[in-house]
Amino acid sequence: MTDSVFRDPHDLHSQGCHTEETLAPVAPVDPGLQKRLGLLVLGIAGLTWLLMGLGSATRVMNAGLSCPDWPLCYGTLWPSMNLQVFLEWFHRLVAATVGSMTLVVLGMTLSYRRVLPNWLPWAAAALVGIVGIQGILGGLTVTELLRFDIVTAHLGTGLLFFATLLGVGCLLLRTEPVLFPWVGLSRWAWIGAGVIYVQSLLGALVASRWAVHQCLSGVAAGLCHVLNSHLLGVIPATIAVAVVVGIGIRGWSDLRPPHRWLVGSIGLLLLGQLGLGWGTFSLRLQVEPLTVAHQMVGAALLGSLILAALTTSPGTSTPETTL
Repeated sequence: MTDSVFRDPHDLHSQGCHTEETLAPVAPVDPGLQKRLGLLVLGIAGLTWLLMGLGSATRVMNAGLSCPDWPLCYGTLWPSMNLQVFLEWFHRLVAATVGSMTLVVLGMTLSYRRVLPNWLPWAAAALVGIVGIQGILGGLTVTELLRFDIVTAHLGTGLLFFATLLGVGCLLLRTEPVLFPWVGLSRWAWIGAGVIYVQSLLGALVASRWAVHQCLSGVAAGLCHVLNSHLLGVIPATIAVAVVVGIGIRGWSDLRPPHRWLVGSIGLLLLGQLGLGWGTFSLRLQVEPLTVAHQMVGAALLGSLILAALTTSPGTSTPETTL
């Protein structure tokens, strides 16, 4: 073994290998900024939830084409208003606000990326990409005269954007995983969220094709399979969510108060959604507030399941664990 294997540190310095100068210091994550960004992202998620309800109201009030052009309304930013024009115009205004706030999040993550988690700029870029696609689909719903597949894709992308916002916001605010001793809660929450998402898409398809009216009136019996798919989808969705609630109740004493509230909310949202679905179907979508509430409660149930999936994991319960 030669002496060249063991080099004196001064030799490295003399040969130009300035190790302390070439290694850039890694700035620690700023918890205050991370928390503020998390709250901002969750705020956008809340606004997106309201936006989906507003979009549902616009559809059930037959206001989707009350502004015949896009992105302006009758060629102006401030058209003459009646209720239908206002719904469509206000829906676009809130959507533009959501898009602008998402761009702000991306700008902040890029400006302060050295003191934020490495994954955050990528997540923010994904959010901007999703909201951009959502904006394009929103325009196509008008220019393509509410074509059912575009309307369904518009809602599906909106739900995906909402779910991603919740995930990003939750991860930013969570300081460490919450360990829950009853194996399966997180897994079943993810399964429930996936089933509810598919069920929501089927519901959007039923609404965009007016399948309830046309099937039950016999005008288009071929659309009964669309309606029946949504009705049958209630079974796996209910089972998956009920399992989540059952696991939570079984381990109730091991849950921290926020998670007890979350499990209880999931159970109440499930019961509410079943009741709203039954009422909406029985009244053949004639009561607009019921239809809007049915979609909003479905989105809230999806969001609650995602929060449950992200904030619990198999392991040993530790009282000191915090969100």
